[in-house]
Amino acid sequence: MQKLSKEIKNLMNSETGAKAKNRIKEFSEFKNHSNEKWFSELCFCLLTANTSAEMGLKVQKKITAKQFLSLPEKKLALELKKAGSRFHNRRANFIVNARKFSGIKEILFSLPEKEKRSFLVKNIKGFGLKEASHFLRNTGNFNYAIIDRHVWNAAKENGLIKKEKLNEKKTGNKKENKPEEKIKLNEKNYLLLEKKLSVLAEKLNLSLGELDLFLWFTKTGKIFK
Repeated sequence: MQKLSKEIKNLMNSETGAKAKNRIKEFSEFKNHSNEKWFSELCFCLLTANTSAEMGLKVQKKITAKQFLSLPEKKLALELKKAGSRFHNRRANFIVNARKFSGIKEILFSLPEKEKRSFLVKNIKGFGLKEASHFLRNTGNFNYAIIDRHVWNAAKENGLIKKEKLNEKKTGNKKENKPEEKIKLNEKNYLLLEKKLSVLAEKLNLSLGELDLFLWFTKTGKIFK
């Protein structure tokens, strides 16, 4: 952890740190956006699952918030396919199901802090802890860890987790190359790793949402959303 802590401190005082601050500012100001914008961001987080944030953003840029909210499921699936989305039929179904929560901004504002993520996981088809945490961070809530494969690998490589204590469930074709394998955490292990990341975040005087940006950068060289 000491090595990782030092690396992140150096990043915080660099150009990367300035970029991260700007990104955090954008997230913090998301509360000023409309419900349509919030729903589009929810769709973005649905689109990144089992693919990449870059691909999710690419698709989000090609489909408007109004289309996410109004296109019939088959038409939406076709537009997702044209935009390059994987699993376009399933994702279209997730998005159409999410429309019953089109007022997600007001819904979340009305909930106690500790209930927001669990509400999303329970009610948004296609959301697990990671996707719900991602959506909350991107809309200005920095209290949850977004544990994707990049954060997982950064944590494991720096001793925050031990293989024998966290069960790794690899999904996908066994013949695929190792970088393509996906790590899937059950809820217990996700929360355990989140707690360990909280210790690191507190040490660095960062929120979990801010820490995620730096952990992601150590594995990708990018500050993204």
